Amino acid sequence: MTEKVDFKKTLDSYQAKRGEFRAVDVPELQYLMVDGHGDPNTSPEYAAALAALYPVAYKLKFASKRELARDYVVPPLEGLWWAADMEAFTVRRDKSQWDWTMMLMVPDWLDRAAFERAVALVGEKDAPERLGDVRFDTLAEGLCVQTLHVGSYDDEAPVLAEMHDVVIPGRGLALRGNHHEVYFSDPRKVAPERMRTLLRQPVAPA
Repeated sequence: MTEKVDFKKTLDSYQAKRGEFRAVDVPELQYLMVDGHGDPNTSPEYAAALAALYPVAYKLKFASKRELARDYVVPPLEGLWWAADMEAFTVRRDKSQWDWTMMLMVPDWLDRAAFERAVALVGEKDAPERLGDVRFDTLAEGLCVQTLHVGSYDDEAPVLAEMHDVVIPGRGLALRGNHHEVYFSDPRKVAPERMRTLLRQPVAPA
């Protein structure tokens, strides 16, 4: 058995500091993904997405440990967020208008066949409502600017405004792709003012 891997510590793309806007080249990574729309605080669709993602992620982890002798910490929940009018996300925070893809990263030594076996195992008993919506896909973001936000999700707007309107244009870059968040804290266990969230924006030369 090799040492248990914690990707929050080993992947450079998971590194961020509060108050620092860092450019990072994010490699192509593979994920479990579920898409949806609406307020994550109230949408049954969102709760059902998480209820489907995590069982598959843990079946993959246990299979990796048992069959490949490679153990790892299930990576943090991640989300891609957008809206038809992006001000509904960045300024007005009108969550009813949000579209999202929730994701859990899968180590590169696991493949689609392992994913399909994990889904089949999860489906054998009390299958989650949205199990059929879980997909195995890759995301290649490339050059991004990211920072660490400490505090409530609802307090992200000033940080996003600085990133989008000051930092990125000031470096001769332009926004592309979807806003990306990585959740290092469990909101059920951590006070809102102490939650740690990585905020990432893919960019390209202006």
